[in-house]
Amino acid sequence: MKIQLLNKIAKVGLDELKADYEIGENVENPDGIMVRSAVMHEMAFGSELKAIARAGAGVNNIPVDRCSKEGIVVFNTPGANANGVRELAVCALLLAARDVVGGIEWAKTLTGDVAKQVEKGKSQFAGTELAGKTLGVIGLGAIGGLIANIAIHLGMKVVGCDPFLSVAGAWNLNHRVERAATFDEIFAVADYVTLHVPATEQTKGMINAGSIAKMKDGAKLINLARADLVNAADLVAALESGKLSAYVTDFPTEEILHAPHAVAIPHLGASTEESENNCAVMAARELEDYLLNGNITNSVNFPNVSSPKTGEARICALHANVPAVLTGITSALSDEGLNIENMTNKSKGDNAYTVLDVAAKPSDAAVARIAAIAGMYRVRVI
Repeated sequence: MKIQLLNKIAKVGLDELKADYEIGENVENPDGIMVRSAVMHEMAFGSELKAIARAGAGVNNIPVDRCSKEGIVVFNTPGANANGVRELAVCALLLAARDVVGGIEWAKTLTGDVAKQVEKGKSQFAGTELAGKTLGVIGLGAIGGLIANIAIHLGMKVVGCDPFLSVAGAWNLNHRVERAATFDEIFAVADYVTLHVPATEQTKGMINAGSIAKMKDGAKLINLARADLVNAADLVAALESGKLSAYVTDFPTEEILHAPHAVAIPHLGASTEESENNCAVMAARELEDYLLNGNITNSVNFPNVSSPKTGEARICALHANVPAVLTGITSALSDEGLNIENMTNKSKGDNAYTVLDVAAKPSDAAVARIAAIAGMYRVRVI
C-alpha cells in the first residue's frame, strides 16, 4: 500500500500502519491519503486512490461530493479531539465572562509603581461569574455534550438543542441538561450561546442579524466550531451596538480581529499533543481497515459497514443509492456460479455500500459486469 501525507501526521498514528507501506509526502498514485488542513479541492486524484483519512472532524478542505462519485471513501475522526476542544471551551467561557485578555494587554503597558497602578485600574476589567448563568449549547455531539456536562459542574444552568442527537449521546448527557426543541428557545433564555455544529448549507450563516435579535441583550457568543456559522458583518454590528457583549472564536478573520469585545484565538481547539495523537491513530486505523478489509468506520460520505471476512474473496461495491444495483450484482455472481456466503448493504443519503464475501475470486469479466451497473462508482476485490 502507498499512503501520501499532505500534512505532518503524528508518528504514533503512522506507527499504526504496516511497516512495508510506502508512506510520505511525495508518494505518487497513492492508495490512501492522510490529511489535516491541506486544501484538496483543486487536487486531481489518481486511479488507485481509494480513501482519504482526515485527522480531525471537519472535512470542508476535502471535495467530498467529487470523492463520492469517484468511489473514494472520506474518513474523519469524530471525538478524537473532543477533550482538547472541551478544555478550550471552558477557557472561552471564562474569556467571555471576564476581560482577561484586555487586562493582560493593559498590564503590559504599566511602568513605575506597577502594583499601585494595578489596584487603581483593575476595576475597568471586572467581569461576571459563570455560576448561576444559563448556557445554551447548540449541537450536543461529541464536543457539545462534554461542554454541557462540565458547565453543569461549573454551576451553570444548561439548555441544549440538537435535532440529530443520538441515543448514545443522550445517555451521556447530565440529567440536568434541559432540552430545547428549537434554537430560538435557546436564544431567548441563554446568557451564553456556544456553537458545536458542522458547517453545512443549512448551518452556514445561522448566526445573523435575525438570530442575534432573538438573543438576550448583552448575551455572549462562543464559536469553536466553524467561522462560516456566523455572518461576520451582522456579528460586528451586534458587538458595536452592545446587543452582544462578547464574542470568543477559534477562527480569526479580518473583521473579527478589529471588532470590539471580540477575542480571536488562532484555531487552537485541537492543537494539543494528545488531540493530534488521538486523531492520527484513529485516522490510520480507519484507513488501514478499509484498505485491507473493506470495512468502513466514521466515513462522511458512505455508511458504516464492518464485518469479518468469511469467504475466499470480498467484493466491495461503492454505488449510488438507487434501485436494481443489488439485483445486478447478484445476477453477475450467480451467472458465474459464485456462492455468496455473506452480504451487507447499507446506505447513507445518496450513496450506498455493498460488501459481499464469496466462495472464490470472481473473474475479471464478472467484476467488469458489476462495474458497468448503472450507478456504480467503484468495485474492488480483496
